[in-house]
Amino acid sequence: MNFVQRLKSDLTGDPQARFVFINNFEVERSWAAGEPKLPGAGISFADATVNRMEELGVLLAGEGDVVMLKAPMDEEFARYLDRLGAAAGRTVWAEHSEPARTVTEDALASPGLLDRLRALDDGRTYLMPLGVSPHEELLAKETGLPLAGPSAQTCKAVNGKIFSHRLVAAAGLTAVPGRVCQRVGELRGALSAQLADGGRVAVKESLGVSGRGMVVIEDERSAARLLRLIERRGPDAPAALVVETWIEHALDLNYQFVISRTGRVRFETVKAAVLRDGVHQGHRFPVELPPAASAQLHDAVQVIGEALYAEGYYGMVGVDAMLGRDGTLYPCLEINARFNMSTYQSRIAERFIPEGRHAIAATFGLRLSRRHRFAEVEAALGDLLMDRPGRTGLLINNFATLNAADTGEGGFHGRLYGICVADGPDTALAVRREAEQRLREMAGMTS
Repeated sequence: MNFVQRLKSDLTGDPQARFVFINNFEVERSWAAGEPKLPGAGISFADATVNRMEELGVLLAGEGDVVMLKAPMDEEFARYLDRLGAAAGRTVWAEHSEPARTVTEDALASPGLLDRLRALDDGRTYLMPLGVSPHEELLAKETGLPLAGPSAQTCKAVNGKIFSHRLVAAAGLTAVPGRVCQRVGELRGALSAQLADGGRVAVKESLGVSGRGMVVIEDERSAARLLRLIERRGPDAPAALVVETWIEHALDLNYQFVISRTGRVRFETVKAAVLRDGVHQGHRFPVELPPAASAQLHDAVQVIGEALYAEGYYGMVGVDAMLGRDGTLYPCLEINARFNMSTYQSRIAERFIPEGRHAIAATFGLRLSRRHRFAEVEAALGDLLMDRPGRTGLLINNFATLNAADTGEGGFHGRLYGICVADGPDTALAVRREAEQRLREMAGMTS
């Protein structure tokens, strides 16, 4: 069975079930509503860009599946995916769409789309969100289609960094030194204790997302600045923070596994971050870990999976981990009990990255002065754009984000997502560098 069939079997018992993929990126924003925030830590790139990441699901869906979109796909991009044989499902979209709304919120405001979803109810069709929030529960109620996952309450409970921190301690896994602060009055002591060991300290909101909701403390001076801001709330004000030592020069890992409805835990894949001159370039796969670290990671998968199932969770799980320069594996920094970027690359890996090939999943940030068509991206990349399986090159797996974020000044904060495939990790990184250069030239970013 391929990845999607395995997932269907795990979550529904039927590998031939139909999924309606709802790719509600940054579902954490819903889970974190009303939760305490760090001062100044909520800055993000435009919601409009995040919400158009839902197009990534087009390359995940299997034959017969449906992908719910905010708007129809760009015709040129759709033809590219057809030529490549990369999209197996079909798409439906909201007739009433607003950039700041998630795809689920758009669907709930679109009677026509709701009717099309209701028409899919055949007893073997399920809503498959990235993560379940109250919006997805409402969509299930409105359409009559069951969710292929647990409740929003369960998902929120197991996705907090405080939950991850306590799970690691209870399970006896190797932990990054740190403390939980439930109240503002606990933060000063936690910062002093962690800074006393030397090095930097990370202060994280329990339900922060994508690197936001986090402040890195360099020294006592920066700690004092944070404390001045947050202690204004009073010592008994809720905080919901994790304070941890910053592990320097570690290899950042992300691995994913699946928990079935019956509690079976199945490992899927591990990927490693790629840095160039300290700048994040994407994630590479496959990854060969030292045997001892690999064994520890697989042991951690079972421990974490069993703990999550005991809390009522089943479904996809992504875990952030680190491998220190001394060989120490920190197997659980943060649990993301939902789809993650690796999930959206799973079918691509099966179709386009056979054994012996290597890939880097990359994001290209571009400052555009106007909207760009996919044909312009295709022309700019030239022979570097993957046009058939087995070729070295860049496979574009999301185009909608390129023109999503209008700056209001006649320009766009553009993003493209792609998979750089080659015969080795260094060659894949070279593809990434060359693709970035060609895309920057297209955008007029010559400096």
